[in-house]
Amino acid sequence: NQTIEKVTRNALSVARVAGITGVPFARGAQRPLVRQVEVAESIHGESGLDGPVLPEPTLHLDPRHAVDLIIDTIMAADVGEITLVPTGALTNIAIAVRKEPRIVERVKQVVLMGGGVNVGNWSATSEFNIVIDPEAAHIVFNESWPLTMVGLDLTHEALATPSVVATIAAVGTAPARFVGELLEFFTETYRDQQGFEYPPVHDPCAVAFVIDPTVMQVRRVPLDVELTGTLTLGMTVADFRAPAPADCTTQVAGTLDHAKFWALVVDALERIGDPEQ
Repeated sequence: NQTIEKVTRNALSVARVAGITGVPFARGAQRPLVRQVEVAESIHGESGLDGPVLPEPTLHLDPRHAVDLIIDTIMAADVGEITLVPTGALTNIAIAVRKEPRIVERVKQVVLMGGGVNVGNWSATSEFNIVIDPEAAHIVFNESWPLTMVGLDLTHEALATPSVVATIAAVGTAPARFVGELLEFFTETYRDQQGFEYPPVHDPCAVAFVIDPTVMQVRRVPLDVELTGTLTLGMTVADFRAPAPADCTTQVAGTLDHAKFWALVVDALERIGDPEQ
């Protein structure tokens, strides 16, 4: 949602807030495969993570490019051990697939936040993570690995209402306050830019599905990405005609179990605790 320099620093800052250690962080591609960089400053602010004060990072980047870190991690793990959970542009994963195609058969699944069947947010038909690098998304969607698209149709149900914000605040830790400040900022930007009364939280939905797939309903359907449409560039197209082909490995998320989802979010914050105390 911002330049590579900013999002890389943001990742390291969040790692400090959450007390994450022993996990490699690597810088990825500087730009999309074909197109120019687009940022979402209108939603996420100038830093890409406006709202809370971002602490100075304490971790150092892995010297490898993110593409090589992805490949090395998958190839070193057992088959079916690694799940990829991209929550941004799919550039690095697309490059990794082209550089080392064997990762496709070794990955357990791809669970991505992006796309939308009936709604867009960066255009009338396209979601930001997909349309900023549709060629990369096309590559990732058309590989044979199991892929779940957690798109706007689902994430627009995950609204941070005042009761949700109060429950998060009640956790009472620094990470919970950090999340609360993010949500406060998003409340304003989503209201001003997209007309939401309460902000949707997108990325945690994909993570929640990996933790507990019963948190949402999914339907197995062929999925693809539009690359040439004058009005529909970056649209994720779902073919709901039944039955789905026997070789279909893609599915789309539908209805969210709100109570179960927010319970997972709160549980995660409680487990993190107060790392710097």
